[in-house]
Amino acid sequence: MKIGILSSGGDCPGINATIRGVGKSAILHYGMEVIGIHNGFTGLLNGDIEAFDERKLSGILNLGGTILGTSREKPFKKILDSGDGGKPQIIRRNYMELELDCIVCIGGNGTQKTAGKLMRLGLNVVGVPKTIDNDVYGTDISFGFDTAVNIATEAIDRLHSTASSHKRVMVVEVMGHHAGWIALYAGMAGGADVILIPELGFDIGRVNEKILQRSRMGKPYSIVVIAEGLKKEKGSPSDYISHAIEKTTDIEVRTTVLGYIQRGGNPSPFDRNLATRLGGHATELIAQKVFGHMVCIRGDKVDSIPLSEVAGKTKLVPVDHDLIKQGENMGISFGV
Repeated sequence: MKIGILSSGGDCPGINATIRGVGKSAILHYGMEVIGIHNGFTGLLNGDIEAFDERKLSGILNLGGTILGTSREKPFKKILDSGDGGKPQIIRRNYMELELDCIVCIGGNGTQKTAGKLMRLGLNVVGVPKTIDNDVYGTDISFGFDTAVNIATEAIDRLHSTASSHKRVMVVEVMGHHAGWIALYAGMAGGADVILIPELGFDIGRVNEKILQRSRMGKPYSIVVIAEGLKKEKGSPSDYISHAIEKTTDIEVRTTVLGYIQRGGNPSPFDRNLATRLGGHATELIAQKVFGHMVCIRGDKVDSIPLSEVAGKTKLVPVDHDLIKQGENMGISFGV
């Protein structure tokens, strides 16, 4: 068999480990031919590919980013009247000309949605979930999440000493457009006093009351961790929260936005192993000719789910998550 591998959407620690897991399993165990497709679906459009052998896949397990490059090309977003059926038909034609038996699509929600549409176009595809936000539906966890939580937690740890020394409120904004997984896990692991996530919303009055309560108890500093997708009246969520806290409590506030730091660098050991397991199972599905599925983790078991059940869905933090309940029992405020 001949398979292609691409990575699409934002970069993420663990993509290279996945490429290695797919490619080495395919070459060494199944005797497949493997090609790398550069820059996501853009590479399928313009035929930007390279042949992989086992040596090219060595030494990349611990590397961040993606050796294939990535892009946010969405070939189905706008079907152009190009005379040849638009971008989807160009991809289909190139797939046929390359004589591919399957494409492994490594990416988040948008990538899996596109993979599902390619499947309906007649292409064989297998998806691998990738996102630091941990919001891909159908899998308990996505690689990249653990690394991002580690990075955010370390940042929060370091801010404790500065907050304590200067008696300030530190507002830390972490990634998470729609889901607050990073804010919840890093906030809890980093000992935050207030954690705000999109799923719960917030009452700024309750946030301020928590900070004032701590001050009355002789704790003149607080750590507030928020997700970037938090809904606010205007401006960025961190600016809005910081201004509202300072105005009401009269306590000095400083803001830290971690941004792309969370997506960069080497993957954690957990993410390396998770990506390797998911990549290997993707190759196993191809060998069994089980297409149109996304590999996933359920409990501690590697499994798969039909792409038709994944597309268009987002995995949000349940409002009754046990970390939220435990946090509330310990006096942490979630702004509600």
